[in-house]
Amino acid sequence: MRIPVLDKDRKVLMPTTPAKARLLLKTGKARPYWNKLGIFCVILTYSIKPNNQTIVMGIDPGSKFEGYSVTGTKETVLNGMSEAVTHVKKAIEQRRGMRKARRHRNCRRRKCRSNHLSGRNFLPPSTRARWAAKLRILEQIRKVIPITNVVVEDVKAVTKKGKRRWNRNFSPLEVGKKWFYNQIRSMGFKLTIFGGYVTKKLRDFFHQKKTPQKSKKTFESHGVDAWVLAAGVAGAIEPTEKGIYYWIPLRFHRRQLHYLQPSKGGIRKPYGSTRSYGLKRGTLVNHVKYGRTYVGGMQQNVERVSVVEARTGIRLTQYAKIHDLRVLTTIAWRTQFIPSFSEGVSLCR
Repeated sequence: MRIPVLDKDRKVLMPTTPAKARLLLKTGKARPYWNKLGIFCVILTYSIKPNNQTIVMGIDPGSKFEGYSVTGTKETVLNGMSEAVTHVKKAIEQRRGMRKARRHRNCRRRKCRSNHLSGRNFLPPSTRARWAAKLRILEQIRKVIPITNVVVEDVKAVTKKGKRRWNRNFSPLEVGKKWFYNQIRSMGFKLTIFGGYVTKKLRDFFHQKKTPQKSKKTFESHGVDAWVLAAGVAGAIEPTEKGIYYWIPLRFHRRQLHYLQPSKGGIRKPYGSTRSYGLKRGTLVNHVKYGRTYVGGMQQNVERVSVVEARTGIRLTQYAKIHDLRVLTTIAWRTQFIPSFSEGVSLCR
């Protein structure tokens, strides 16, 4: 596993080996840093002129899980697997029901407004959230690794002639991926799109096997497809790293004003926020007792916050004091590094 490196001015440099990263930290020439994806990096204490080479990122979209791989001409920098954002559709329906209930309770009801998006290019919220999550991961990796090219496996919806309803159900997929491709090009990357049959040919060419268990947290589930896509452009011969980062996006309730059901006396307690006594929820901190955790919810009127285990998402306590926390950075994903059994545990766990 390669370690991303930034210089004093946060310029992205070529990744280094764990041994060199440990030496830099030991000699005081660098300091540790975690980005929003939970990827461990080192920041140099001096400036240096970049001498970056070609690095390609492969993306394997999926309905439940996504695969990512970043590789150079020889070395594999990192592999990743993330859970797709699937909660948005249900959340939108719930919000719509709450809005209708509020209008019904209000005696002075207003008329329903007309659709303001009529005649415009509309991307469904669930579709946008799914494809935007890939863009956020790409953007965060771009900030620590000098990516030059992006390769994406093209997903296509099977349509049926004369079945307008069948074709219409798949239209968000086509609209979403086109929006995704345009966003990648606007970010300045050179985009390459391969069909699924090309991915299969690349797997056979590199002698890589894929497991049918798509939910399995291994390189062979989704990372292998992302790697062969990247290697097909970068020119790598074999994956030098099969450990993966497993990312689960953190979910914050921003728009829900109170609990769905009132408490005793008809009182609806407030619910949903992105801050806990001045700290943004999802802030990666070091707790004096529990170690590296991130900030969750808060207790009203007692100035105590919840801290959650950074890898498993298990809440450790609801009564952590603010002065017992040392802020590291802000994260947006719950991250776990899963090493390959044949390679042992990496520095970046």
